[in-house]
Amino acid sequence: MIALTDWIQHNEQLLQQLGSLSLLLMALALVALALVVVTLPEDYFTRDHRAPASLTHPHPLPWRGLALLKNLLGILFILIGITLLVLPGQGALTILVGLTMTNFPGKYRLERRMMRQPGINKILNRIRKLAGKPPLEVPLPNGTTTQ
Repeated sequence: MIALTDWIQHNEQLLQQLGSLSLLLMALALVALALVVVTLPEDYFTRDHRAPASLTHPHPLPWRGLALLKNLLGILFILIGITLLVLPGQGALTILVGLTMTNFPGKYRLERRMMRQPGINKILNRIRKLAGKPPLEVPLPNGTTTQ
């Protein structure tokens, strides 16, 4: 126990910096969460099929660059969300934001499963209500939807 208190005393500045970083990450995650949630279409989690955006883009090279940037940003949010599971902040919601930004096999199934969680659903729809947006449709396990 004495060794722990000595370590804390010797690393007080490091602990303060980690605490500040945690608060900054929490604030950034909440702002990004609000922006992403407000811009999602209400049927985002209940669509049967989503056409790749690359099909609507006339030039493939800029699209590939933007897709890479979006995926890297999504991975960053997933990593921040994982850290926020143990630090102060909305870890599960930040992970959900990161998942919506990345592309990988099984993504839609995982997003739908997370959206069925009552706590996540309630918070996301509260954010949308504050922005004057309709609530997100919630996918039910049997394939039907609810609002």
